Amino acid sequence: MRIGAAGKWFLIGIVVTTIFCVSANAQQFDQKLYSEMRWRCIGPFRGGRTVAISGVPHQPNVFYTAAVNGGVWKTTDFGNTWNPIFDDQPTGSVGALAVAPSDPNVIYVGSGEGLQRPDLATGDGVYKSTDAGKSWRHLGLRDAQQITTILIDPKDPNRVFVAAEGHPYGPNTERGVFRSTDGGQSFQKVLYKDENTGAADLAFDPANPQTIYAVLWAARVAPWEIRSGESFIRAGSGLFKSTDGGSNWHQLTKGLPADGDGLGRIGIAVSHSQPNRVYATVEAKRNA
Repeated sequence: MRIGAAGKWFLIGIVVTTIFCVSANAQQFDQKLYSEMRWRCIGPFRGGRTVAISGVPHQPNVFYTAAVNGGVWKTTDFGNTWNPIFDDQPTGSVGALAVAPSDPNVIYVGSGEGLQRPDLATGDGVYKSTDAGKSWRHLGLRDAQQITTILIDPKDPNRVFVAAEGHPYGPNTERGVFRSTDGGQSFQKVLYKDENTGAADLAFDPANPQTIYAVLWAARVAPWEIRSGESFIRAGSGLFKSTDGGSNWHQLTKGLPADGDGLGRIGIAVSHSQPNRVYATVEAKRNA
């Protein structure tokens, strides 16, 4: 069995810990002592479903969370108390939230939940804060209505990618993947299929932010689908990859269900320890 670098350090850590415990005659605690520990809800108790959450590197006490109809909330005491920081904005529906890894004062928020369900709430574009949520500025993409994911370059807070799902009940052109290299002052549409296909997810290669994965989702909700909440799946969904910072894209199809197999929404994640390993959750009527 091969053991990667992370695995080797993990094993070394176990050995060192074991030696220390033996030499120090550390007490072995009975696991029953932890039996009363339970998960508990710490809030905030507003706004319905939570669709986005982000911590802050090197600030373990700070977290942001967003709800589909509750705006954005912030804690600075490990979740003991939460404060609303988005209530003075014209929309309370949020679908995406991201804190810049290189500058924790920079936060981007995408409005509109993007879940394609009968009681969904739409938004009015992308917002940005440069003071850790004290104030906000609207950046644009107002007609995207549903922002599902925001990616920020790990080293450049001005390089941003936005996944726009578009109108839930009808066609529109402000959908797909958008890129900004000037902190949101302008956006360029870099991945677009048609007026019925939006973008549902994005992911960087952790080792190289010039490599980006994107999910396109062709779905629509009928306003009368209150009971079932089913989406109408159209042709056009798929998983795409760019290796030049989003300028060019090609579709990934090997091993995945085909569009004719009822391909729907896809979720994407890239392994941080092995960036060549990519995971996808795929909605489809038939297996590949």
